[in-house]
Amino acid sequence: MSRMAFDDLVYSPAVQHYETAFCKATGVSIKVVLPGEPGQCLDVRRFKSPFCAALNRAPGGCNACLEAESRAQRAASQKFDPQQLTCFAGLTHLRVPVVVGGRHVATLLTGPVFRRPRNDREFLMALKKVKGGWSSNWEMKARTAYFETPIVTFDRFQAIAHLLNVFAHYLADYASRQAILSAGKEPRIISGAKEFVQSHLHETVTLGLVAQYVHVSRFHFCKLFKKATGMTLTEYVGRVRVEEAKTLLANSSVRVSEVVYAAGFGSIPRFNSVFKRHVGMAPTEYRAALRSPLPV
Repeated sequence: MSRMAFDDLVYSPAVQHYETAFCKATGVSIKVVLPGEPGQCLDVRRFKSPFCAALNRAPGGCNACLEAESRAQRAASQKFDPQQLTCFAGLTHLRVPVVVGGRHVATLLTGPVFRRPRNDREFLMALKKVKGGWSSNWEMKARTAYFETPIVTFDRFQAIAHLLNVFAHYLADYASRQAILSAGKEPRIISGAKEFVQSHLHETVTLGLVAQYVHVSRFHFCKLFKKATGMTLTEYVGRVRVEEAKTLLANSSVRVSEVVYAAGFGSIPRFNSVFKRHVGMAPTEYRAALRSPLPV
């Protein structure tokens, strides 16, 4: 995902509204960040956590936070599962990846919380990690901020993780649809190619046919399409067909075997493979998830 596409996602009304509503409902803040961030202390920049802000003003505090962030980034890059990170001060974050087409395009990151009540001894141990050198006034403010940090019970934490997973799937779906539908200021060749794919979805779509339709060579078309969309033509065709399949799967009267051919896939194994790569679950699991009520 390009930086421009990421910004369009983050500043969309749906995301802005969800961030606000999520914080009001749970008492925990969330932000959508790029997979490679941070490099600068996210706690302070994104969440305005008073205790994290105090730690980062102390000698060694920022380095200690960045060390914890680096561990989280390594874990996130190795697998696309939700990650729970607890830093040296006992603060816990949740990181839920947003995956589109097998690519980690964004991360949902929660603000810092405690998982259980803390005591004065643990507060003093956290201060030792930032190497001392602070004033009594600073320590008093840090102590106040420490004990005012939200405490989230096990059940609430599980509910928060579930809500984040639901929203991560929504964002993945939203980003995928935007990648398919966005024409914007695309070159005529690219918009023409997308129109061809969408109007011939139930037929065999080849690179040669599309290049011929937009009147350029295959080599030139491949370079232009990849640069404009970040995808190969094959990836784009697969994504369009998966979106069609998702719409069809929402209708319980349509059998999965019918969806395969209605969405333009030539075989069930290919359908299962492409669908799982883009959505993160098998078609039958996706249909079951649509029918499952959210836990209360």
